[in-house]
Amino acid sequence: MELKIKNISVTEIKSDLLIVNLFEGTTLPGGATGAVDKELSGLISDFVIKKEGFTGEFGKTYLLAVPNHKIFTKILIAGLGKRDEFDLNRLRILASKIIQKVIQTDNVKNVVSMLHGAGCAGFDPYGCAKVIAEGTMIGSFTFDKYKSEVKEVVKTFTVAEIDKKNFEKASEGFAKGILTGETINYARELITEPAQHVTPAFLAEIAQSLDLDEIKIYEKVDIDHMQMGAFSAVAQGSVHPPKFIHMEYIPKKAKKKIVIIGKGITFDAGGLDIKPAASMLTMKNDMSGAAVVLSIMRNIKKFKPEAEVHALIAACENMPGGSSYKPGDIVTAMNGKTIEIENTDAEGRLTLADALCYAQQLNPDAIIDIATLTGACMIALGNVASGIMGNNEEFIKKILKCAKEEGERLWQMPMYPEYFENLKSDVADMKNTGGRGGGTMAAALFLNNFIQKDTPWVHIDIAGTAVIDRAILENTKGATGVGIRTLLNYIMSE
Repeated sequence: MELKIKNISVTEIKSDLLIVNLFEGTTLPGGATGAVDKELSGLISDFVIKKEGFTGEFGKTYLLAVPNHKIFTKILIAGLGKRDEFDLNRLRILASKIIQKVIQTDNVKNVVSMLHGAGCAGFDPYGCAKVIAEGTMIGSFTFDKYKSEVKEVVKTFTVAEIDKKNFEKASEGFAKGILTGETINYARELITEPAQHVTPAFLAEIAQSLDLDEIKIYEKVDIDHMQMGAFSAVAQGSVHPPKFIHMEYIPKKAKKKIVIIGKGITFDAGGLDIKPAASMLTMKNDMSGAAVVLSIMRNIKKFKPEAEVHALIAACENMPGGSSYKPGDIVTAMNGKTIEIENTDAEGRLTLADALCYAQQLNPDAIIDIATLTGACMIALGNVASGIMGNNEEFIKKILKCAKEEGERLWQMPMYPEYFENLKSDVADMKNTGGRGGGTMAAALFLNNFIQKDTPWVHIDIAGTAVIDRAILENTKGATGVGIRTLLNYIMSE
C-alpha cells in the first residue's frame, strides 16, 4: 500500500472510498465532513445521523454507499468519540481501526481520507499526520510471505488537506509517521519469521548490512576471550554459534551516549529444563527485544538524532543437547560475578548480564535494555502494559513520559532489595532464578548486579506485550514492535 498526502480537497480526488469523521453527539457536521455532507445534499446529517442514529462513538464506523457519485463510490464515517477525550494517541488508534475496516471492505483499492484532528478539533497538523501514518501502517500490517495465495489489498491511501499552511506541517509529520511505521513493521516481520530462518547468524547479517558508523560482530572465540561466561553458557546446547552484535551511530556533535540492548534469544526451548510443548510454540518470539533495537538502528540515520547510540544484541539459541549447560553449573559473567544455574530456562538474564557488562565499558550516559524476560510480568500486567524498573528514578520518569507521549503503556514495578533474597546462593554470588513469587522484580535485581551504580539504567520487560493474541489499542493480533516509539522518542529528545 502506498501512503501519500496531497494539498487538495477531499472532494477533488477520485477514489473508491472517502473517509470523513464525526465527534460524538454531532448533529450538524462541520469542516471537511460538513463540505461532503453539503455536496451530498445532507445525506450524512439527515440519513446517517438522524435516521440511522450514528452517534460518532470512538472507533465506530458507518459505511455509506454513494454509487452514482462522480468522485467516490463509498464513504466511511469514523467516530472520533467525545471531543474532550480526543488526543493524538486516540487518533493513532482510530487510524489503525479505520484501515482494518477498509481492508475488510470489498472493491476498495484507492482510498482518500481527510486529515483527522487538524480541522474542528484544532490539533497540530504535524502531529495529526504523524499518528495517522503510524496507525495506518500498524493497522495494515500483514505477514503473508509464506502463503501461496495472497489477498489483494488497498493500493493507495491518500490524506487530503486543502489548507496550504496545514499541508506543509502535515507533510513533515506524515513522512515521520511513515518512517516510524516502517521501523515498527520491520521489527514485526523479524519477530514473526520462523526460527529456522532467524538464527544468530541471520541477525548478524542484517546488522552488517546496515548503514551505520561501525558494526562489530563478535564470534564464539571472541565471546570467550571477553570472558562472557554467562552468555556463552546459554549458547552451548545449540548447533548455531552465538553472535554478539554491536552497532554504532555517532553523529558529529553528540550530546549524550546511549546504549540500547535487546534480548536476542532466537529460539528458547528452555535448555535442559525444557519447556512444555504448548509454551515452546511461541518461543521464536524471544528475540523481540533484539528486533526492536535492530529496527531502530536500521533507520536511525534517517531519524537523525543528536545522541550517540550504541545497540547491543547477545544472540543465541537456548537448546537442550549433549553440550548444554546444566542445572547446578556455576558460570562467571564478564564482571567476575558468579551465577549458580538453578534453571536453564531463566536464560535471558544471563545473556543480558554480559551485555550490560559490555555496555559499561562504553562509558554511556544511560543504558536501556528491552526484553521478553519473565512470564511473571505477563501474569502481573497481561498483554496491555510492559513493566519498567531501574536504578534511577529520574531516568525512569523520563522514559515513562516518553512512553505516555507515544501511546505505549509502561507500568513501574518496585525493586525492593527483599526480592533478591530468593536469588541468594550457597555456592555462588547469586542464582539465576528463585521461585515464582515476585519473579519480574527478582529478575531486574539480578540484572542490577551488572550495572555500576552511577550509570542510569532502565529495564523494560515486554514478555506480555511483544506478541499479543488479540487486537489491543492500535496493535493487531501478533507481533507489535512495542517499545520502538518510546525508545525513539527518548533518543530524539536527548
